[in-house]
Amino acid sequence: MNYLVSNLKTLFPAVEMFGFKIIRRLLSVLLLLLIVVPLFALGKTWYAAHYPTIARADVIVVLGAAQFDGRPSEALQARLVEAQRIFKLGLAPLIITVGAGAPGDRTTEAAVSKNWLIAQGVRMNSIVAIEKGRDTLMSTRSYISEMRKRGATSVIIVTDPYHCLRSMTMARDLGAKSTCSPVRSGPNSIKRADLHYVIRETGAYLAYVTLGRRGITVSDHLGKA
Repeated sequence: MNYLVSNLKTLFPAVEMFGFKIIRRLLSVLLLLLIVVPLFALGKTWYAAHYPTIARADVIVVLGAAQFDGRPSEALQARLVEAQRIFKLGLAPLIITVGAGAPGDRTTEAAVSKNWLIAQGVRMNSIVAIEKGRDTLMSTRSYISEMRKRGATSVIIVTDPYHCLRSMTMARDLGAKSTCSPVRSGPNSIKRADLHYVIRETGAYLAYVTLGRRGITVSDHLGKA
């Protein structure tokens, strides 16, 4: 009996130390993940913005941004300028503009975008306006649905550089071949975007791949410029 008690006294500290080591290792792994995963996502977001790959596609999609009583914001106009440029290069035969209106608006982002493109000489029958979508995921679902109706399978997304990764990921998850043509001007261009914008987009990307893919929607419409 005394021998057993003696062994137990020796064993308990060993078990306690082993458990402490396991917990410490788990905490170390968790801490590493909390550092490495965001840094990896930041790197992917940065790379997609700085080294875009653009391929010919069935459609060009202009993701919505703010409009002011029928006038595109600087951010939206930058997207429209880029869409017009690649359309003139013949990279796709159709432009889809996307975006609903905010409460109280007389018009929508999609309609304003279509009108701007027509005013710049793009034929009306080369543009489809989808007046839906107050965030990136809703907009993506809307234009992918339109693409399916037309038998289109590939898209060039026109948006802000640091928004490219997330928008392409969503399109690919819904079955479309996607590339991105980022804006070259405007407040969200590479030259003018601040660190806060890059970090916000990295966080939004992580939120989508960890939660959005599982049906937990985290809207980003408040961040639209």
